[in-house]
Amino acid sequence: MRPRLRIWTAAGALSLLAAPALAQQPVVEDLTARSGSGSFYDQTAAREPAGGNLELFNELQRNQEQLRQLRGQVEELRYQLDRLKRQTRQQYMDLDERLSANAGAASATGGAGAAAAEQVANGGNAGEPSASSTGQAAGASGSMDNDAGARADYQAAFAKVQAREFDAATQAFEAFVDQYPNAGLTANAYYWLGELHSAGGDLEAAGASFQRVLDDFSDSNKVPDTLYKLGLLKARQGEPEASQALLERVQQEYPDSSAANLAADFQRQSGN
Repeated sequence: MRPRLRIWTAAGALSLLAAPALAQQPVVEDLTARSGSGSFYDQTAAREPAGGNLELFNELQRNQEQLRQLRGQVEELRYQLDRLKRQTRQQYMDLDERLSANAGAASATGGAGAAAAEQVANGGNAGEPSASSTGQAAGASGSMDNDAGARADYQAAFAKVQAREFDAATQAFEAFVDQYPNAGLTANAYYWLGELHSAGGDLEAAGASFQRVLDDFSDSNKVPDTLYKLGLLKARQGEPEASQALLERVQQEYPDSSAANLAADFQRQSGN
């Protein structure tokens, strides 16, 4: 009886010692019954414990949450950038509108004064003006009518920019420069064509419009802004030397202009 008891006791002790070792072994699944054939490695494939899959799932959830947060931040930054662009564009529009109105009023006043001066210089009789003074007055009146028509067409095109109808605004300004190639506001129209083409991604057309202002309207009040914008455009086109030359030029030739300050700010920010 005692020998049998010792055998049972020894067997129990061995089973207790073997339990931890068995618990550490990977779960092995015999795939012979499923596949019917296969290599030794296929038939003894080890299955991952359930805890590993749960950890991977939690990690995936954390990554997805971080991705959602990053997307939200990107959307917020995009909204702020769009709002800043709208504010900047509106400021430029308001300034250009005021300058254009002042330029148009000065042109109309100058034309009327010139017509009156011509009539006095010719000694025209108040009751019966001479043929020469009559012809000159008619020419001045026609010029004023032409200026008034150009101003109206320019304001109509500019209104499309304010309404964010950029394609329609581009067409309107192109029609304006064709109809009024030498009007007082033609330089302004070419400048806004440059802005519109640049915003639309047509950098070649934008550069051609800006260059037209510099080449054909060197006395225009849009020259400083044009030099600055063309300098930025050259930077976008990968021409840093041309960009720096234009930015330096606007600072040297128009040091008191807002364009000169903007050019200096751009150079500081870009490290030049």
